[in-house]
Amino acid sequence: MKRIFITRPLPAPVIAEAEKHFRVEVREKTTPLTRTERRAAMALYDGIVPTLGDNFNEQVLQGGPHRCKILANFGVGYNHIDADFAAENGICVTNTPGALTDATADIALMLMLMTCRRAAEGERMVRSGQWEGWHPTQMLGLHLSGKRLGIVGMGRIGQAIAKRAHFGFGMEVAYFNRSPKKVDVPATQLKSLKTLAANVDVLVISVPGGTNTKHLIDADILAVMKSHAHLVNIARGDVVDENALITALQTGQIGGAGLDVYENEPDVPAALLKLNNVTLLPHLGTAALEVRTAMGMLAVENLRAFFEGEGLPNPVN
Repeated sequence: MKRIFITRPLPAPVIAEAEKHFRVEVREKTTPLTRTERRAAMALYDGIVPTLGDNFNEQVLQGGPHRCKILANFGVGYNHIDADFAAENGICVTNTPGALTDATADIALMLMLMTCRRAAEGERMVRSGQWEGWHPTQMLGLHLSGKRLGIVGMGRIGQAIAKRAHFGFGMEVAYFNRSPKKVDVPATQLKSLKTLAANVDVLVISVPGGTNTKHLIDADILAVMKSHAHLVNIARGDVVDENALITALQTGQIGGAGLDVYENEPDVPAALLKLNNVTLLPHLGTAALEVRTAMGMLAVENLRAFFEGEGLPNPVN
């Protein structure tokens, strides 16, 4: 029976399903694997279920042959894995798309509402005892209904966000995508990211992480946004230049931001923590039991199919 290493605790049904097919070892820590742990895992196990923060880069994967022949990533984003180098060395990489689409889109809408309507700021006011009662000009925010939404990256999640925003809030949707993309929701594709950023009230980031998208949202993009516009990032933290964003928020260059991800998680800059015009969540995108269970089941199915010589449900290399 193949030996499988799961790098973080997963929901009980996932572990039970994995144990039907494999000898399973679950690491009880919730922190990313150390470099020593990663290299040891490649030598000791036939398959590994890594997740965000478990950096299987060239330095870890070189020096084979390794016993491990598949990295069944728990999550859709796999920028922490050098998938090309893995493929060159006979290591398969899979991920878990689909299962997390709706949950992540929901978080995007929640952040849009929270930042535009100043919900987190208001909640802090109530908890601190500083609320002195309702009055007509208190905490006026941005009304979402009928506004223009810009989506950067029109994959599964981007389209799910577009549907919620258009049909739920009557928002006009525009988007930027690296290649032409037809979608089944009323939306306009723009050829330039800068043009998109300059012409929307809310800009939502929904692109994969990796070298191609690092600091895609930089000072130049933030500079063309409207002064009342809000930025929402539910993708990967390093897609946004965090220092440039802090400056834009501090100076009032943009109206606000809603973040579920950060450039150097779990470290959040002190400057961000001090700002009232930013909503900060602890990477909650898929944090629902049924969603995390479904993701885990997909990872197990990728492993089962690989070792039984079947077509892989979700290969990325």
